[in-house]
Amino acid sequence: MSTRALSAPCVTPVSHFSLQQIRRYAIARSLFKPISLQRAVARLGFLQADPMRAPARAQDLILAQRVTDYRAGELERRYPRLAIEEAFFINYGFVPRETMGLLHPRGEPRAWDAWVPRMQAHAGDVLAFVREHGRTHPRDVQAHFDHGRIKRWGGSLNASTQLLEGLHYRGLLRVARRETGTRVYQAIEHAPPEDSPDARLARAGRLMDIVVQLYATLPAASLGYLCGLLRYGVPHLATEVRQIQQDARSRYANAGVDGRLWFWPQGENPVAARYRADDRLRSSRPSTP
Repeated sequence: MSTRALSAPCVTPVSHFSLQQIRRYAIARSLFKPISLQRAVARLGFLQADPMRAPARAQDLILAQRVTDYRAGELERRYPRLAIEEAFFINYGFVPRETMGLLHPRGEPRAWDAWVPRMQAHAGDVLAFVREHGRTHPRDVQAHFDHGRIKRWGGSLNASTQLLEGLHYRGLLRVARRETGTRVYQAIEHAPPEDSPDARLARAGRLMDIVVQLYATLPAASLGYLCGLLRYGVPHLATEVRQIQQDARSRYANAGVDGRLWFWPQGENPVAARYRADDRLRSSRPSTP
């Protein structure tokens, strides 16, 4: 099978939609009928996380409209029992566990560049420590090692925290739970993926499909911006992501509306009855426990 065939399913562009229909379609497909927490994360494909609490954390704002009887902080409380993972994707958030295999392996985060190879050596020590001790709070690493602090963003940060976050980014650690908002890590291993050109392109395509599925309808400029974020999230697949972006018009349904090209998942019809938005008023703040 050729790489071209993998990246370019046959999709017929359409051009008879109005901007109002595109807007209604985007709202209706995003605000789906409330379902369970696990199913909501799986349907979204990616859930952005943010610690800011005004008016509420991003993940709580998103889930309040899409999960039955959701309460603020419920995702964090139930996280250890759900098949989801904290991860960096196009930005930081939560993904279904099966998505993790598409993200790895990836190399060191850019934040390590100024301290390599010192950070690499320290990272090996920290990883061995977590493997030996099991679920590990950052304070345990800080108490055991004397990594000091590193300069960043005009200030200084604890090097041990940076090492743990970097190991998490590389897929060598996972977040097992949180304690009062702080990540508790444990070691993890991922099966090495097939690394043929076709397999790499297929992984990039599946990741890009998640992005389009979540954010559709997407004008071409927004699709390009998100492709840039995805290339940062999976730098080892940057070339393949760029190829998927170049083939977007043949991979995804699309239409020119009011002088802009819009994209959405193939097989969906923006004017179908299932995508009619209702007139219900929704509160943006989730209920408290």
